[in-house]
This record gives sequence, structure tokens and C-alpha cells, in this order.
Amino acid sequence: MAVRLRCGNAYVKRPPPPEDAFARPCPLPSFVADPARTGPGSPVAAAETIQTASTSSPQLAGAPQRYAHALLGIADDLRATEPGAIDRIAQDLETLFALWRDDAPFRDFIADPRLDAAKQRAGAFAILERVGIGAEVKNLVGVMITNRRLSALPAVAQAFGALLAERRGQQTAEVVTAHPLTDTQRAQIVARLTEAGYSGVRLSESVDASILGGLIVRIGSRLYDNSIKSKLQRLQYAMKGAA
Repeated sequence: MAVRLRCGNAYVKRPPPPEDAFARPCPLPSFVADPARTGPGSPVAAAETIQTASTSSPQLAGAPQRYAHALLGIADDLRATEPGAIDRIAQDLETLFALWRDDAPFRDFIADPRLDAAKQRAGAFAILERVGIGAEVKNLVGVMITNRRLSALPAVAQAFGALLAERRGQQTAEVVTAHPLTDTQRAQIVARLTEAGYSGVRLSESVDASILGGLIVRIGSRLYDNSIKSKLQRLQYAMKGAA
């Protein structure tokens, strides 16, 4: 049966392509000046330090990191004939992550456990072709589908970015918001972190509606929490103490 997938403004409707082999070489509390909240079109929140974490961020582990390491190895092998291979592959993963972040139908598609491998491959490969993803990432997606791991694709993209940032001496800021960030908000966060002395900052974003609003930022050993959820908790504790 043909796949019918709604993703963005395109319907995918084609039979599954042949399977590819995944083979070679194929104090900072006011670091954001704008007040109050985050959300679609809203300013980024000011941050408050609530704790100092351990000396390093939790290490990425499991299947996403293994896939990311394998892809980085392939990119390294390609550098002899294509010096810009790593940047090209990183951009492909960033494109996929942005699609996952911004397109709810695509998120639903990769997380749908009801789709068998053939249907998932047909839909995924059509989307990859539509957005211009290269062979290396396409092959990776094929392997992840075979292994029933496609739902880990966003984590693989983040793991690859973290590995590349570490290699290049960049610092990764893990940012949690209740709604996806806008480009303006991303620029504001990077600018404030840079002003605070962090160099080569890249953002690793995630959305958690349970924080209600505001943002949580972890960079290096520091954790800043200005979420509405935490503010309400602090208010609740203060009221209990005053009772």
C-alpha cells in the first residue's frame, strides 16, 4: 500500500525505494535582558541561577551517540576527497532537526509505532529527497528504520552536533522552553551567553510544555532556571514559609 503522509505542504505518495547500506564512503543571572516569558513571538526570559551542577554536562549515551559517532567517522573519511563533508553532513542533520522541531506532522510520523519499515522508509526517503538531504544521512535514516530507531533521529542530530562542537572547542548550551524558539530568541540567547564570557556557543534545543513558560539553560557546570514552573514552586514554598 502506498504511503500517504502530510508533512509541511507536501503529501508523500510513492513506493519504498531500495534499501541503502550505511557504508563508507557513500554571574550570569541577567544574561538575557528581555523580561518575562518565551513563546511564539515573545521575548526570551531573564534567567536566575538556582544551582551549580557537576563539573561536566551529562554525557550523551546509547544508540543516538553510537549513530552520531558512526556518521562522524564517515564524514572524516570523506574529507580526503571532500574537505567540506563534515559541514555538509552537519547541515543536513540541522535541516532534519529543524523540520522535526517546527513541523508537527513530521514529528508524529517518525514517532508513529504503527508504521511498518516499508511505509516508514517510503515516507522518510521522500521527505529527505524533497529537502535535499545527502546520501550519508539518507543511509543513516535507512539503517535507523531497519532497526526501528527512527524516533531517535532528533537525538542523533543533537549528539552529532555536540561531538562536532566538542572537537571544535565550542560550548553547547542546552535550552529548554515551553514553545519552540524563534530565530530572534536564539540570537538573543547566544548574544547574552557570549557577552557573559562563553565563546563559540551553539544551542541544543528541546521543548517541554510542562515548564509553562520562560526557559531553562544549562551550559558547562551551570544551570539557570527561569521557567514559570520554577517560579510558581518558589512562590509556593515562600507562602508555606510565611504561613
